[in-house]
Amino acid sequence: MVASTPRMTGPTRAVLDVLLAAPDADHYGLAIGAATRLPSGTIHPILARLESAGWLTSSWEDIDPSEAGRPRRRLYRLTHDGRAEARAALAAAEARRARLPSPAPSTP
Repeated sequence: MVASTPRMTGPTRAVLDVLLAAPDADHYGLAIGAATRLPSGTIHPILARLESAGWLTSSWEDIDPSEAGRPRRRLYRLTHDGRAEARAALAAAEARRARLPSPAPSTP
């Protein structure tokens, strides 16, 4: 069962921007964090919510950690529907933001 559409917070939009920049690629949390400048504790819950919503699939990297000298990475990839949903959600969030009134100028 697919969960509801994730809330489009600033960090969620940043993660989706990275994923949509290379929609056919596998992405992992550390690289997404570096690209967005967001901490792991922010990135991984977002990825989990996107996966629960059916926008992403994930799998473990197929390497031998003892040969690679590092742990396996969890790889995330946008689903076909996830690409469309992400683009639509980002467009809707941008439209909502464009309708917000400009802040009042501060007076000295």
